[in-house]
Amino acid sequence: MRDVRLQDGCEVPAIGQGTWHMGESAARRQDEVAALRRGLELGMRLIDTAEMYADGGAERVVGEAIAGRRDQAFLVSKAYPWHAGRHSLPRACEASLDRLGTDYLDLYLLHWRGDFPLMETVDAFERLREQGKIRRWGVSNFDVDDLQELEGLACATNQVQYNPEARGVDFDLLPWQRRRGMPLMAYCPVGQGGGLLGHPALLQVAERRGATPAQIALAWCLRDDGVIAIPKAVDPEHLRQNAEAADIRLDDEDRAVLDAAFPPPTRKQRLAIV
Repeated sequence: MRDVRLQDGCEVPAIGQGTWHMGESAARRQDEVAALRRGLELGMRLIDTAEMYADGGAERVVGEAIAGRRDQAFLVSKAYPWHAGRHSLPRACEASLDRLGTDYLDLYLLHWRGDFPLMETVDAFERLREQGKIRRWGVSNFDVDDLQELEGLACATNQVQYNPEARGVDFDLLPWQRRRGMPLMAYCPVGQGGGLLGHPALLQVAERRGATPAQIALAWCLRDDGVIAIPKAVDPEHLRQNAEAADIRLDDEDRAVLDAAFPPPTRKQRLAIV
């Protein structure tokens, strides 16, 4: 598994595990727990979750999956923007830690920007870091103008939607982060609803490379340094394929085919948010 280096020197896998929609069904819980454990075994030790997902249910699934193996996981969770105040963020963090069954997060993100002053949220993050509740903090769904307010501060990452059909960040946000050594964390890296994976260009490159369309979409996200992808998978075969996608290096012909089908942005675009 390829690694991506964070600003503090910590290395995390280029492909982790997303948990959106996990924890919504008791009937699927054990399959979800088993999937996260299998993902850890395959080297996808970064697990991303949020208090929003299934109203804390996804965090509970993750907590069960990492029980007895906390040291194997790089654990990421996210706080609602209305929990981002100096008093509310510590309470939200404690609730997430309780659901996860751990005493610290490796990375804690603001899910999207809300009404609290950004510096108040940063101060709350820093206090949590000083207390050992979190190791690092970052943001999600921030565009360049938002990140500019954090210039010079210890923001570890920005998590945004990124895939071949949602690549507006290639114009400005991703280059801005790369210049500052701030990795971008890509959610929905294989699109939503399966539509992207049936695109003829992805099918063409997948056939040429002896891979699946999902693997090509992940390889596209990781085609250059500085991106971490967090696909969600429960099926054991999909987990294996996700892990192996980190070893696929797209060549110039592959990139040309995909760029023709999904042209690079030539101007600023509104940030794609799910």
